[in-house]
Amino acid sequence: MLKIENLQATVADKPILNGVSLDVPAGEVHAIMGPNGSGKSTLAYVLSGRPGYNVTGGSVAFDGRDLLEMEPHERAAAGLFLGFQYPVEIPGISYLQFLRESLNSQRRLRGEAELSAGDFIKLAREQAKLLEMDAEMLKRPVNVGFSGGEKKRAEMVQMGILQPKFALLDETDSGLDIDALRIVGEGINRTMRSANKGVLLITHYERLLEHVRPDRVHVLQAGRITRSGDIELARELESTGYAEATA
Repeated sequence: MLKIENLQATVADKPILNGVSLDVPAGEVHAIMGPNGSGKSTLAYVLSGRPGYNVTGGSVAFDGRDLLEMEPHERAAAGLFLGFQYPVEIPGISYLQFLRESLNSQRRLRGEAELSAGDFIKLAREQAKLLEMDAEMLKRPVNVGFSGGEKKRAEMVQMGILQPKFALLDETDSGLDIDALRIVGEGINRTMRSANKGVLLITHYERLLEHVRPDRVHVLQAGRITRSGDIELARELESTGYAEATA
C-alpha cells in the first residue's frame, strides 16, 4: 500500500532523510522508533506534503499512485491521514465545524455526496463515545483548552470520522496516561485494522505497541532504517536503547 524507495529529503537545505526504504503492505501496521533527530517526524511530514520539506531523491508509491506528485489535499482525499505529535489549536472554529468541513471536502474531491448536518452529528457522537470522550467537547474551538490526552482522543475521533486508507501517526502516545493509552490504542485498532488499510506509527516507546501489536518494527537512525524486526525489537530497545540497534 505504501512503498518508499531510497527517499531523501532536506529541511532548510540540511539533509535529514538519507535513503529511507520501507514497504507497508495493506492490512499491516508498522512502527518506527528512533532517537531524537533521527528523521521520524520529517518522514511523516514529507509523506503528508508539508511545505518546507524538500524531497531530493527517491520515490513513494501510495495505493498505486505517485504520492510525491500529489498536493497535500489530494493526498488527504486519496486516504492519507496524519496524526500530529502536537495537535494545533484553532481558536474561533468549533471541532464539529472543522470535522464536518474536513469530511465533506474530501467527499467532494472523490465525487461523493456530502454528509448532511444530522448524519454528521450522529457520526461524530458515535465516534466520540467509542473514544470515551464527551461529545460536548467537540462544540469547543479546535483543541483550545484541551489536555494532551484530550487532543489525542479528539484526533482519533477525527480519524474515525474520516476513515482513511492509511494513517501516519506521529507519537500519538505523547502526553497519554495509562487509561488514555489503552483507549487510543483501541481506537487505532478499531479504525485501521482491516485488510485494505495500513498504519505507520512513529513512537519513542514500546508501551503503545503493546496495545496496537505492529506487524513490523523499524529503527530509524541518521535518516536511514538500520534494523527491522517484530515487537521483540521494541522491547529490546526499551531496555538497551539505540546504541546497539544498528545493522
